Amino acid sequence: MSHAAEQAYLNTRVSMMATRLLAPELVGGLSKMSLQTLAERFGLTALLDDQPSRAARSRAVEQSLLQVLLAELKLLVRPMDAAQRALVLTWGRKFALYNLKTLIRGKLYALDPQEIQAQLFELPEIIRLPHQELFQAENVLELLRQLEAGPYRQIAHQAREVYERQREPFALEAAVDQRYYAEISHRILGFDVHHLDSLRRLMGAELDRVALLWLLRFRFSYRLSPSETYYRLVPSMRLLTSERLLTLVELETAERVIEALPAPLDRLLAQSGTIAEVQQRMGGYSLREIRRVLHQSQSAVARALAYLMLRESDLFLLFAVVQGRLLEFPQRAIEVALELIEPSCSRPDALEPAAQAA
Repeated sequence: MSHAAEQAYLNTRVSMMATRLLAPELVGGLSKMSLQTLAERFGLTALLDDQPSRAARSRAVEQSLLQVLLAELKLLVRPMDAAQRALVLTWGRKFALYNLKTLIRGKLYALDPQEIQAQLFELPEIIRLPHQELFQAENVLELLRQLEAGPYRQIAHQAREVYERQREPFALEAAVDQRYYAEISHRILGFDVHHLDSLRRLMGAELDRVALLWLLRFRFSYRLSPSETYYRLVPSMRLLTSERLLTLVELETAERVIEALPAPLDRLLAQSGTIAEVQQRMGGYSLREIRRVLHQSQSAVARALAYLMLRESDLFLLFAVVQGRLLEFPQRAIEVALELIEPSCSRPDALEPAAQAA
């Protein structure tokens, strides 16, 4: 199959699959569905299974939804060339990194192996960790050294170096996340101009979101120094570049950070009172940019990745409703989780805790 034919096939496949995405205006209706309706509408038989506990039912649904996403990922990467396939699989390895963090916590806190196993996602071989080997590792450092022999070598190497220096679980998990996003950025920059502009727009919006949230949390919630904060960030290839982040981390208040953001982020985040509000607004901004790439880009790999990111968001929203119903949360809490209304009340994550207290 020629390159042009491969692109046409992939674009057609993405367009067909995009009909499965939830229209934004339908999310409100999702929040009002009962468990029975959710199970019937979305084929969530695990909701109706005779599971021993609510937690088991919730986990079964989460696993089912993830399998839907990963099955679609495997279908989309089939016609891709090596570089495109590597990029999409790198994105999909986030779920293996969730498992890695679970294994790390298990080693750190000496959790029961069965308890750890119950929290692991079932993943296809193309992104799976060698769980059995990692289970047998005596400690976190040995676990990371074993990973350095496989496809996760760069993430494992950076995480091990950080943990050897600091011995802090927080720093270890931050290093894993940082290396994950840095690897995606590196792969994107290897594409030619036909794909590069769309991929930069797509992942740039996501990295703008991640970089800003990390900056606010590290700098003003965890009270890290400007240099420590900057060291943990992944610059965006769009708005929050390395040069701009270097300036932002030096600012003394979260309000000043927001005021100094480039357009349209400064207007979007004006008068945000909590990090939760910033997260919600940046999430909406990122999703709008992702939808724009899906509907307007000519790059098949950018559209495929955009579809997977939107599909993941939809499935997360569906799981949030399921969780809310299983745990009998009030309707308002479910609507906040679906970002239909903004969080309010106690504001535990206020942008300026010290100023609020004063």
